[in-house]
Amino acid sequence: MATELWRHENPKSTQMWRFLEHVNTKYRLKLDDYPSLYRWSVENVASFWEEVWDFTGIKSSRRFDTVLPNDAPMFPRPDFYAGALLNFSENLLYPANAEVADSDVAIITATEDEKSLKETTWAELRGLVRKCTNQLRAAGVKEHSVVAGFVANHVEALVVILSSAALGAIWTGISPDNGVSAVLDRLVQIRPQVLFADNATLYNGKRWPCTAKTVEIVKELKKHGLELVVVVEGLADVEMGLDEIRKSGVRVEDFGMWLNSAVDKPLVFKQLPPSHPLYVLYSSGTTGLPKAIIHTAAGTLLQHKKEHFIHCSMSSASRLFYFTTTSWMMHHWSVSALAVGASLVLYSGSPFKPHSYLSIPRLLSSLKVTHFGTSAAYLIALEANTVRPTTDPTLDFSALEAIYSTASPLPPSTFSFIQCAGLGMAIGVVDSASPPHAPMLVVPADAPGDLVCMEPFPSQPLTFFGPSGDARYSAAYFERFPGLWHHGDFVRVDPATGGLVMLGRSDGVLKPAGVRFGSAEIYNVLTRFFAAEIEDAVCVGRRREEDRDEMVCLFVVMNEGRRFDEGLVARIREFVRRELSPRHVPGVIEEGKGGIPKTGNGKKIEVAVKQILSGMEVKTNASVANPEALDWFREWAKRVAVEA
Repeated sequence: MATELWRHENPKSTQMWRFLEHVNTKYRLKLDDYPSLYRWSVENVASFWEEVWDFTGIKSSRRFDTVLPNDAPMFPRPDFYAGALLNFSENLLYPANAEVADSDVAIITATEDEKSLKETTWAELRGLVRKCTNQLRAAGVKEHSVVAGFVANHVEALVVILSSAALGAIWTGISPDNGVSAVLDRLVQIRPQVLFADNATLYNGKRWPCTAKTVEIVKELKKHGLELVVVVEGLADVEMGLDEIRKSGVRVEDFGMWLNSAVDKPLVFKQLPPSHPLYVLYSSGTTGLPKAIIHTAAGTLLQHKKEHFIHCSMSSASRLFYFTTTSWMMHHWSVSALAVGASLVLYSGSPFKPHSYLSIPRLLSSLKVTHFGTSAAYLIALEANTVRPTTDPTLDFSALEAIYSTASPLPPSTFSFIQCAGLGMAIGVVDSASPPHAPMLVVPADAPGDLVCMEPFPSQPLTFFGPSGDARYSAAYFERFPGLWHHGDFVRVDPATGGLVMLGRSDGVLKPAGVRFGSAEIYNVLTRFFAAEIEDAVCVGRRREEDRDEMVCLFVVMNEGRRFDEGLVARIREFVRRELSPRHVPGVIEEGKGGIPKTGNGKKIEVAVKQILSGMEVKTNASVANPEALDWFREWAKRVAVEA
């Protein structure tokens, strides 16, 4: 039986309760708890999303004609809120249904250097966005232009995001801790017109200049239409590198000076359809280059505002701090909290500097954070080191209302938690053995299966960037079960509570410490730097029942006459760390002496290897061209288990 963990002392004070009463009044219903409200939301999709628009407060110059066409399929993507005109940036800078004074603090930028704390008021933020928007417009940026950032999580990055959205341009962000290959794998596809880049970042007590990487990135992007590079002063005591970048043949500006030279014109928000592109985020790159996924302005705004305002009860009295980089989707989620009037803490750096495990807790205490988000890996690290911040008498968490964890699942020992499906998200668990055109829900209801969404939702991506984007989009999410959104997660649902247990990925995506990426990124590095030594490789994640986290395991097959040794292992780790990031570095690098298991048409069979290493029973089927390779991995897994 499920145990009740917590009960709100005054549920009628929450926005969720007020929303429930609003629905009851308007539709003459008698909903009295979350499960009944949830059922109404997924059985009345158009009505639910209309109420979200009105209840949360969306600014638009023209209201929608129709929320959702009748009997709209999930693919092709339906056009939510057809007829409306709005601007994403306007909704964040001038939030509806929120009282914020010009002098109120909108943004706090923080790093490991406690002396560098910087506050930005709402008036100052709007002023910076006005200048940046006018400068981007003067540089030729317009609707559908692509603006990219190789920047950390700070107020300058936020200013560029909001300025791009004000014009109807598309923003994509990549954190400076990524290597050149990882950046170019993404940005070459979408051909940015303007690139913003930090001169340096602070991490783990060290200053990391970015100019050398920026020069390499700019040289390549210039071939693909890059016109302007704007360098942001991430660290004041490091050279800006403007002249070095100019040698690449592009226009280069200093961000501060560039803003100050802007024309003195009002901030104008381009009014755009709800499905207008807003962000490009990326898939993990499991079977090739990371897929560039386009997210819409209204879809992002409505989904996030539903979560911030109704689910999280955030308001202008709230202060949100999500520990994230600009590469992670949680950065985009946290930015949207401005639309409910919340102030944001933007942090870049290690979570363990300068006060070891108490670094982040001290920041939460001193800044009176009300909503804190992080990764499972961070919480696991605190638990593993017996860190209990609430027992420290010098820390004050009286303002803290909620803690959020995402990325990888939390192990049961770390946190007992309540969770549920979000309003309007009609999720289900489908039997993995179901035929594609006749998907069946699992029986019994708590059996494991594939997570799907069965009704349209406005935050569905628009398409994938580039040629044949719709076809690649369809293949990614609708090929397994046409008509249902198939996300690739293997789950189990508790029928009594609605809580989900994440059992792993149903594909080969790697997810160590909650950082999601694809094996192709590792393969690309091997191909680029080790082609003379390594013939082939397979890279998978291993998470056995006793493991607290997933470990990246890389097995290589050597070219004839070349030797596998510790020197090669060290060089692979060095190149992966340099070209991708420290989080990509495999925990296990071994010689795959049985070869790489493949299908008859030559495709690597990663999922089977992953399941074998994770302790699952895998039957070898006829599609495996070299079953002896899987037998080798079975023996390897047994040997490692015995040695452990």
